[in-house]
Amino acid sequence: MTTSTTAATGVPAVRPYESYVYAYPHKTAYRPLPERPALRELWAAERKDALSLYLHIPFCEVRCGFCNLFTRIGAPEELTTRYLDALDRQAVAVRDGLGDEEPVRFAAAAFGGGTPTFLTAGELERLCDIAEKRMGADLRAVPLSVETSPSTATADRLAVLADRGTTRISIGVQSFVDAEAKAAVRPQRRADVEAALGRIRDARIPLLNIDLIYGIDGQTERTWLTSLDAALAWRPEELYLYPLYVRPLTGLHRLGAGVGGPEAEALEQAAWDEQRLRLYAVGRDHLLAHGYEQVSMRMFRRADAPQEGPEDYACQTDGMIGLGCGARSYTSALHYSFDYAVDMREIRSIIDSFTATQDFSRAEVGRYVDEEEARRRHLLQSVLQAAGLPVADYRARFGTDPWADFPAELAGFAARGWLDEAAPEGLLRLSASGLAHSDALGPALFSPGVRAAMAAYERK
Repeated sequence: MTTSTTAATGVPAVRPYESYVYAYPHKTAYRPLPERPALRELWAAERKDALSLYLHIPFCEVRCGFCNLFTRIGAPEELTTRYLDALDRQAVAVRDGLGDEEPVRFAAAAFGGGTPTFLTAGELERLCDIAEKRMGADLRAVPLSVETSPSTATADRLAVLADRGTTRISIGVQSFVDAEAKAAVRPQRRADVEAALGRIRDARIPLLNIDLIYGIDGQTERTWLTSLDAALAWRPEELYLYPLYVRPLTGLHRLGAGVGGPEAEALEQAAWDEQRLRLYAVGRDHLLAHGYEQVSMRMFRRADAPQEGPEDYACQTDGMIGLGCGARSYTSALHYSFDYAVDMREIRSIIDSFTATQDFSRAEVGRYVDEEEARRRHLLQSVLQAAGLPVADYRARFGTDPWADFPAELAGFAARGWLDEAAPEGLLRLSASGLAHSDALGPALFSPGVRAAMAAYERK
């Protein structure tokens, strides 16, 4: 956790935006697995009655300047067909690896990327067939979330998704202000975004999520409220408010755009942090005043909206099946995936390797998760939710108390005012300040081993 100035209390200040912790351990802590364990061995003793299924599509029509996701621009020479062929082979191998000794049931499904709706309507039909016919997921009976973009949310694609049981559409808008979209290297016009939102509502998919970003170069409280109000006009069931990050190897990093790049002066960085904290508070308060409940630092749900499946992709238990070269899978002892990259040339190479693979019966890249790491993961993913961690749940799973397992970390959070002193007895919950500093608090819970592995990772 990076320290800056020392507060009047004597507690070292921290940068509020270390990193977004959406999974632990991070993929930069993964390494090639020398033994390449067979999936059948990995899953033999695992519970399989409430698995999550994730299918990854690594294609986008453009690459946004802030994006460090595993995705490439376009798909020449029938690459999507070859990719779906490989995804089909992988699904067959993974389903075989799960075995038939006990029933295999999926409790939730998601298509992400990249942009899954980069695929044509016919290819989306095939994607759903892979999930259902190969993996055995009943997409019409479980929550199904799909990510889209304004330019690919076409009527024919949305009709397929609605017919196949999609319950949640998440669209990355980022800003309704054209100048801000351009500053974030995301070429789009507000008129096209509004048209896409209209098509989504016409498709009658039950839950709409809109992603917005704050901290864009030139963004002010007034323009931020413009985007928030434009989104609220569609009464989305969910809104995600993301702070802008300028990460290595992304478009904004290469351009050196805006304050906040890795070579920015310390004063510029501090000003950018302050801007993002201020805009976060403005956005949070605006949504709370308009009938939304805060679920996490980023996620807000309309108070009268139904809940669809896991919140914020932060299930504390294991049992994730990921298909595709950018997906990860979780057993209780091993998190595994394929190789990871951000640079476009490296991503293309990994996708090409994936499409040529014939044998998907073994785990290739990953990180083993021991009991101590499992405790960290449970604490981290629970406490980053606004509802907090019932200590009894932690005790029931591990037989210990989080204050006993992580005394230094929790004492540090308390000293900074990040823990809610008014929380009911037996509930470990963040304060408003703690939620605002989630991107500093989360990394503070990383183990020394994971930190060392992430530090040694060679970016590519």
